[in-house]
Amino acid sequence: MANLLIKAASFAAEKHKNQRRKDADASPYINHPIALADVLANEGGIANEEVLVAALLHDTIEDTETTEQELKALFGNKITSIVLEVTDDKSLSKAERKTLQIEHAKHSSIEAKQVKLADKICNLRDILSSPPKDWPLQRKFDYFEWAEQVVSGLRGTNARLEKTFDELLIKGKKAFS
Repeated sequence: MANLLIKAASFAAEKHKNQRRKDADASPYINHPIALADVLANEGGIANEEVLVAALLHDTIEDTETTEQELKALFGNKITSIVLEVTDDKSLSKAERKTLQIEHAKHSSIEAKQVKLADKICNLRDILSSPPKDWPLQRKFDYFEWAEQVVSGLRGTNARLEKTFDELLIKGKKAFS
């Protein structure tokens, strides 16, 4: 039997192989989904394989040429469903996508909420430690404000992760205000 986590990590690494993060070091993109799975498993205590696999795959449809059908064939309906719940529609404007994230958060499955919460934690950490080099202070502050609105719809998902998010939020608001 194949190890689904390793299969997902390998798949995500291949799909994101030419992508870089927006930080000053242009770090490999694959570091981000791995960080999400790490946050979920080791900080949130989440052992649900479907959630961890979805974390590794969470940006494949949104940011690569991966299709829903491809994910379903390789990882099944449940994992694909979680990925789809956290996938932004890139045909919409950035403002529309941000508004929809806030609106959809409270209606998402528990699994998608967990992945989204870990995503926001990782993004706040990245902005605090190695932000995109062209982001002024106000944009960083605005991201923290928006992330707080998204996470308000994710509350009740995982107390440990919510505490981590809240600590990062306070730290960021102090740093960027």
